[in-house]
Amino acid sequence: MITVSIAKDFSRIPGARFPQEGDHSGQEFRTKVLLPKLREAIAKKEKLCVILDGTAGLGTSFLEEAFGGLIREDKIPYEELQSIIELVSEEDEDYIEEINQYIKDAYKQKNNH
Repeated sequence: MITVSIAKDFSRIPGARFPQEGDHSGQEFRTKVLLPKLREAIAKKEKLCVILDGTAGLGTSFLEEAFGGLIREDKIPYEELQSIIELVSEEDEDYIEEINQYIKDAYKQKNNH
């Protein structure tokens, strides 16, 4: 299993959606940390464990861009993403539900256009 921690591998203080809105954006996390690890997991046919704990909080725009963007921007197939990614949070399990919803919404949006 490949593991990525938002707090340890990226920032304890995640920012907004885009880099122009400030440091440690969801887009930056997705392109520099999450996507490379996801591609590695796909290549190795392993699970990707994303640890959400340890940050000062995770904003909705950060999470939507980081995870919904995998489908919307990076064209990762929904089924593949669902089968590989494993979200972990002991501090706030609501984040897991929220992220899964962003992934579903991005998938529905992509298929409606």
